[in-house]
This record gives sequence, structure tokens and C-alpha cells, in this order.
Amino acid sequence: MNIRNFSIIAHIDHGKSTLADRLLEVTKTVEARKMKDQMLDSMELERERGITIKMTPVRMNYHSDRRSDADGTRNDAEKNTNTELLYEDLSYKIRGILFVVRKNLGLGHKEQIYHSAIEIELKKAGINFESKKNIQIIYDGKNIGTYQPDFIIDNKILIELKALPEIGRPQEEQIWSYLKGCEYKLALLVNFGSKDLEIKRVIYDIAREFSGSIPRTSALSPSVSAGVSNQGEDYVLNLIDTPGHIDFSYEVSRSLRAVEGTLLLVDSTQGVQAQTLTTLEMAKEINLKIIPVITKIDSPLADTEKTKDEIVKLLNCDRSEILSVSGKTGEGVKELIEEIILRVPAPDDNKQTNNSSRALIFDFEYSNHQGVILYVRILDGKMKAGNDLLFLQAKHRFIIRELGTLNPEKRETKEISAGEIGYIVTGIKEPGIARVGDTVTTFAHPLFAFPGYKEPTPIVFASIYPETQDEFDDLRSSLSKLKLSDSSLTFEEESSGALGRGFRCGFLGMLHLEIVTERLRREFDQELVITSPSITYEVTLKNGEIEMVYTPIHFPDHGAYISVREPWIIMTIITPSAYMSPLMQLFHNHEASIISMSDFSEDRIEIIVDMPLRELMRNFFDEVKGATSGYASISYKTGEMKKAEVTRLDVYVAEERVAAFSRVIPEYRTNEESEQVVEKLEKILPQEMFRVKIQAYVRGKIIASRSIAPQKKDVTGHLYGGDISRKMKLRDKQKEGKKRMQREGKVNISHDTFLSIMKS
Repeated sequence: MNIRNFSIIAHIDHGKSTLADRLLEVTKTVEARKMKDQMLDSMELERERGITIKMTPVRMNYHSDRRSDADGTRNDAEKNTNTELLYEDLSYKIRGILFVVRKNLGLGHKEQIYHSAIEIELKKAGINFESKKNIQIIYDGKNIGTYQPDFIIDNKILIELKALPEIGRPQEEQIWSYLKGCEYKLALLVNFGSKDLEIKRVIYDIAREFSGSIPRTSALSPSVSAGVSNQGEDYVLNLIDTPGHIDFSYEVSRSLRAVEGTLLLVDSTQGVQAQTLTTLEMAKEINLKIIPVITKIDSPLADTEKTKDEIVKLLNCDRSEILSVSGKTGEGVKELIEEIILRVPAPDDNKQTNNSSRALIFDFEYSNHQGVILYVRILDGKMKAGNDLLFLQAKHRFIIRELGTLNPEKRETKEISAGEIGYIVTGIKEPGIARVGDTVTTFAHPLFAFPGYKEPTPIVFASIYPETQDEFDDLRSSLSKLKLSDSSLTFEEESSGALGRGFRCGFLGMLHLEIVTERLRREFDQELVITSPSITYEVTLKNGEIEMVYTPIHFPDHGAYISVREPWIIMTIITPSAYMSPLMQLFHNHEASIISMSDFSEDRIEIIVDMPLRELMRNFFDEVKGATSGYASISYKTGEMKKAEVTRLDVYVAEERVAAFSRVIPEYRTNEESEQVVEKLEKILPQEMFRVKIQAYVRGKIIASRSIAPQKKDVTGHLYGGDISRKMKLRDKQKEGKKRMQREGKVNISHDTFLSIMKS
């Protein structure tokens, strides 16, 4: 079986999902009537926001047929319109240039004259080419000589120029013989010496096995090499679509472990972005084959040449290695698939002789009926339904209930073999057994564990409580089930005097926090109380003890501690140089200091800054996007712990402290943060029957205060006429009730209010 396993990595909104849609269409994996945008993004939130949150594996079957029929070797490219041509788009661009040269120069000149003219036109058209470069000719694995075509276009098509009365069979077979001994598939034999311009397509292309970059298999004749389509080979392409936002980079790292190659997508309208650098480093660390691909080439804003320059600088590769595609129109997608087949290494098929097998778990999900369903990459041997397997890390034994491939829906098969990606139904319904990065192997003949993944490290923490304590067990169950589809989520039980029992949860970023809470609400029908997000503070108490504080609720009162330390991050920002001035002001407002600045490209700058992690939660991403009109991109990694000048801000609503609104803030922003929170609560809290005071306390003092006027009700409206004393009695009674409500009344704060405060 010919297998290629690859993933797609890119900055957010660079067209990964759209390109994946075109790959599914070209390979006919999904029927046209079932096809829809963002086909692999099955989650409602993914479609709403237009982003990928959860990695998705899919198996595509592809028949590699890169040839035209037998006439394609002999006929003029213009006449051969009934057959799909190899490198069709590029061929017709070259053909157009050749006809321009014929029109401007006429016929009858020497070959060198046409060579110089074609070179000028290729440069004007922006087509990548090399002139008169020697190509090695290989015979029986040995270099026996060289061949020098007039042009090599985009490292795909050779051009041989002639000025003869006519081109005959000998010239075609000579060029075909050259192709037979080199790595190129197509040559254009161009003759300016006959009555009109002649263009012959000479094709050498049968299904090949590669050793390095030179084909080892040869065809018998030109007619065989240009044979009919059913002489091609079938390939299995396993794609793992990955998220692009930095909060979900852990998903990306998991997918890369299960493949041999990756497509590095770069938007031709935006160029290389900061997140591109982060994901690229992951791929390089595990020595994946990286195929650079420029997307959105159909856009009027596309600048492919500038983008290619950035990629060449980034990867230190040749321009000819960079592919160009449009996910919207499908241009270049077939060529991309062919390059995946040629460049991505086939997986090692390590079949064991003692009936042993082994698979790496790169993801899993939970089904109420089937239990835990593993997504695996088979490393050794074969696995079948009924096999007795063992989790090497958890030491838990189970029997395979069902297994198969993902196309993209689950499709049951008899077995899955080494190199394949598929799913395994375990029937396990206990949490904590299946873990991403664990290895499953045969119980009777176990193999060693595959090096797994690092545990994700949460950087943002928030406590989540049920709206009523009766729903505590439901919330625990919901979080356990959600963790089965989001292994980067961490949670543990905690208790608060004001809020009761809940869970302290760790997240990979603010977007991750927002997505998790929204999924709890939608998928599990949970109404939540969510505390203000915080980071980890290292607090040295007066008694000398060091305490790690994950939530503002447990941050000690002012005067109860000696010092506080907090984590900082190293952030990379790539931005157009024109936006440097507003960014400098932004850095000052967020306590960021510049480590280095360098030119990234002709008009873009790479800035590396050092900044407190807590500042990320203060709308830093949005402010950077606003200051740079959306053109800047950001990525970051955690740095060291540094001293922090911070204190706790408490919020009281109707004379009662709301623990969920407490937050840790910088001391110099005390007044500003206090005013902001009371103003926002004043706008979003509903009116009550009594006056509601909203107060912000810092170090035991009220720093900011607002009040919401009570609802008005005319208790005498139903009275008509009569003595005024009747109305006065009712009004006095109402006043007494208002006073009692003022003393005893409580404000019911809704789930949406907590979300609104969290998003601030």
C-alpha cells in the first residue's frame, strides 16, 4: 500500500480549512452533494468563528495519473484539449510567451535569438526559470553524463528550442531518452524554423519509486510512458488538519508526531506570520519533511514573489520548491497532491514476526455507547477487531471492539496496518485510562513505548462553579467528558466560602478559556459562575512559606505577604514598519520591554519583547490588531519568573463580595481597573426593586463606586379618588418594603454577566 501521512500547519486564517476542502474534492473523498465549506470543522463553534479548534484526521484515496494519453506525446498542446494535461496551467503560460515571441520576432532567426527573447518574457511574467543548467543523466544508479536543456521552468518543465524545417520522431525520442534518465517528467520541444511555431509535449511519466530525488523505474518506450490513465498507482493520503491559533498549538504538536511530512501554508496576501515560525520550529524538531505552499494566489492583493522571498529566507530553500495554490478556485491543488506523493516519505512498515503490533495515540474522543475511541497511528504490525491490547502507560488491558479509518466519517474495516491512521473502539468508560501520547500494543507480545508528548502546561487559570451546588456532580461529569476531547484542559476540585464547591481549571490561553466555557454551556447545558482569569503567582508569606496562588480568591490580603513573583513571556511580533509608533505606546502600557528588532522583509519588522504574562489577559491581542490595522501577528513562549508589584481587587455588589469578580491587578493600575469594572457592571447588571451599590475595594478601601437605581412601581395607580390618606398608607408601606429589600435583598448575577466580565 502506498501511504503518505501529512498535516497542514499555518497561521490562523491562512486558508487551511479551505485547502482541505479542495483536497477532499480532488480526491473525491466526499461526494459533491455532501460537500460544504469547512468540511473537517464539525464543531458548531468552529463554523461560527471560522477557525479550527480541534484537529481532524481524514483518509483520502488518490489515483496518481500524471499523464495524458498517447497522443499527448506527439500532438500540439493547443490541439490536445480533450485530455487533462500534466502541469496544465504552467504549460499554457509558457505557450502564451512562446506565441508572443513568435509574433514580435517572426520566424527564421537562430536559436540563440529566440532564447534571449524568451528569457526576457519569462522575467516579465514573473515565472521562475533556469537557463542552460546541466542535468545529470542516471543509468543503473550511476551518473553517466549530463544534458543541458535551454530552460528549466519552475523546476518542473524542460524547454528545448529548435530552428528546423520540421520536428520529427527522432527529435521527440531523443528528448524522451533524456527524460528517462533524469527526474523531470515533461519537456516542451519548441521549433521556430517551420512554417509556424511548433510545440510538442514530450512526456516521460510512469509511477515511480524514488531514492533520494532520482527515479529508479523506467518505461519501455515513449508510448508506454504516455500510456492510459489506468496504468497509474493508487495512494492513501492521510491528512491531519490542525488549528492555527497559538492557544491550540498543543493540538498541532500532537498531529506532527503522527505524520512524516507537513504542508507549511503561507498566505500570499499576508506573508510569513509569527505563528508560522512557532509551528515551523515544531516540525523541524522532529525532522518532518516540510513542503512550503503559498495560498490565496487568486486574490488581487496576492504578492507571491515577495512571499516566496520570505519563505526562501525562512527555510533556506530553493524558490522552485515552493508551491502555489488557491483553496478558493482549486488552482494548483492537483499539482500539490502530486508533490506530496513525491516529497513526503512513505512510512516505515515495521512488521513484527511474532504477531506483535504497536500504535501511537494522538487523540481520542468519548461516546456514551462505545466508550473511549482512540485515534491512532499504527507503528508496527496489524491490528484487528478482537485483538487483546494493552495501554503501556496506564497498564490497562482491553479488547478491540471495532476499528477502521476516517473518511472523514468513521468507516469500519477488518484491519489497519503499519503506516495507517485510524480509530479503535475500546469500550472503556472510565476516565483517566486513555492518554494522548500513550502507546497501545499487543498484550501477549508487548513492544516498547513510542516517545510520547510533553504534558501541556496551562498558563491561564479560572475557577468554574455551578450556578447551584445541586449541579456540582453534573459539572464534574461534564468536565471529565470534555477532557476526553480536549486533553489540554486541566481541572481539580476546590472550595470557596462564597461560591461553594467548584473546579480550578487550567487553560492554554484566553481563547482556550472562552471556547471551553462556551462548549460547557452548549454541549452540556451548564450554567456557570466563572471567576476572572488569572495566572500563577508565587507568593512569599510573612512566615517565610512560599505559596503558589492560581486564583484571585486565594490571593492573600495586603500586608500578609512579603513579595510576589509572576511569570513573564518572550513574545515575537511581526508587523509592517509603518505601525511601529502605535506599537511602542502599546508596549509601554503593557509593561513590555523590547529585546531586539530586526528587518524581517522589505517592509516588515520582527520585534521580540519581554512582557508579564498577565498583560495578555488585558486585551493585548486585540489592541495590537487595532494598532496595526490587523496586519501584525503574534506568537509567544513562557519565560522566567520575575518580581511583581500587584494587589487584589475585590468587587462588592449590594454590600456582598462577589468572589468571582476578584482579580489580581498591578498596583499602578488600581484606580483605572476599579473604575472599569464598576462601570461595566453598572451597564450589564439588570435593575432590581432596590438600589444596588457596586463598589471596588483595594486594600480595604473603596476606590470606585456606582449604583443602579431601583425599578419604579406606582402602588397607588389602581386607586381612583377617595381620601389621600389611603394613598399615603400604601406609599409608606412601599417605603418600608424598599428598606427591607435594601437590607436583605440579593442580586442574581447571570451566566452571561460572568462571561462578559471574563471577556473584558
